[in-house]
Amino acid sequence: MSEWLECTLGEAPIEIIDGDRGKNYPKTTEFSNTGYCLFLSAKNVTATGFTFSESNFIDQSRDKLLRQGKMKRGDLVLTTRGTVGNVAYYHNNIPFDHIRINSGMVIIRPDGIDEKFNYQLFKFLSSSFQVFATGSAQPQLPIRDLKEIPITLPPLPEQQAIAAVLSSLDDKIDLLHRQNKTLEALAQTLFRHWFVDGAEAYVTLTEIVDINPSMSLKKGTSVPYLEMKNVQSDSCAPSDWYEREFNSGTRFQNGDTLMARITPCLENNKVAHVSFLKDGQVGWGSTEFLVLRAKGNLPKFYTYLLAKDSDFRAFAINSMTGSSGRQRVQTDSLYEYELGYPTENNLASFAEQIAPIEQKLQVNSKQIRTLEKLRDTLLPKLMSGEVRVRL
Repeated sequence: MSEWLECTLGEAPIEIIDGDRGKNYPKTTEFSNTGYCLFLSAKNVTATGFTFSESNFIDQSRDKLLRQGKMKRGDLVLTTRGTVGNVAYYHNNIPFDHIRINSGMVIIRPDGIDEKFNYQLFKFLSSSFQVFATGSAQPQLPIRDLKEIPITLPPLPEQQAIAAVLSSLDDKIDLLHRQNKTLEALAQTLFRHWFVDGAEAYVTLTEIVDINPSMSLKKGTSVPYLEMKNVQSDSCAPSDWYEREFNSGTRFQNGDTLMARITPCLENNKVAHVSFLKDGQVGWGSTEFLVLRAKGNLPKFYTYLLAKDSDFRAFAINSMTGSSGRQRVQTDSLYEYELGYPTENNLASFAEQIAPIEQKLQVNSKQIRTLEKLRDTLLPKLMSGEVRVRL
C-alpha cells in the first residue's frame, strides 16, 4: 500500500462547494411542487441516498440569480447540519437536470478522483463526519473541520476497480428498489380499483381491521425490535431491525402493518408491512406505532395499502391531537372511519391478484438486505486496503 496517498479531504482532488447564502436566496413563498430546478433540503438526502417524495422547486429566473450551490452530474451532496453525514450521488439516472442545495449541506465535486469511488469514500467516512460534528441540539460540521478529516487514496486504476465492485452491488440494490416501487404502485392501483372505484358497500374500519390487537410477550424476552427510524416512507420493508429484550412497547406479528401515529412521521408516510419474523413470533417496537391487522379472509397486505392510501392518511392526519410538534393520532378516532368494500367475488379477485405482488416484494426485500450486508462488509475492507482488488 506504499502507493496509497495519505492526506486530508482538504488536500484531496475534490472541491467542497457551499450553497448560495446571499440576497438572492429564495423565499419560502417562491417554492413550488414542480418547476425548473429542484431545491434540495435535508429531507431529500437520507442515509440511503436521495428521496423525492416531498420536493421543492424554484423557477428558472430565480435559479439564474443564484451564484453557487448548483450540482453537476457526478457530484455528491453531503448533509452537514442536523443529521450529519448523509450522502447522495447525482448520477445519470436521477430524473432532474437542475439541482441546487439548500442550507445544511455541501456539494462534493470530484476533481481528479474517480466519481464513483468518491461516492463510496464518503459513505465510508460517514462515521467520521459524525465524530467531527459539533453541537448537541443541532449538530453541525463546518467546512473547515470537514477539510481536516484524514483519508487514504489509492491510485486511480485501483479507485476504479474498487468502485466497480461496490457499484455493481449498489446497482443491483437500486434495481430491486425500483422494482419494488413499481410493484407497490401496481398494488395501490389494484387497491383503489377494488376498494374505492369498485366498492359495492361501505363498512367501518373496525369491521374488517383489528387496531392494536392484543398479543402476549413476556418482559425480558429477546425478540426482533423495530425502531421508527428504520421504517421507510417509500417501501413496505423496514431498512433494519435487531434483537432486544422486551420491556414496554407496541407488539406485532407477521402480516401486521405498522403505521406511524406521531408527527412528523405520519406526515412523512412511515409505514411498514411486517414479514421479517419467524412463524408465530411476536416482535416489538416504538409505542408510536399503530398496528393494523386484517380480519377474516381479507388479504393481510390490504392493511399496508390502506395505510398508504391518501384518503385514509388525510383522515388520520386531520384527527391528530396534542401540542404543536408532538401531535398523535388517537386510536378511537379511527374506529368509525368508513371505507369501501367489494363483493365477495371481487374480494377473491383482489386476493388472487395481490398475492404474487406481495410475494415478489418480500423476495426482493430479502435480497436487498443480503446485498446490503455484503456491500457494508466489503466497504471498509476495500477502503482501508485490508482487501485488495486484482487489477
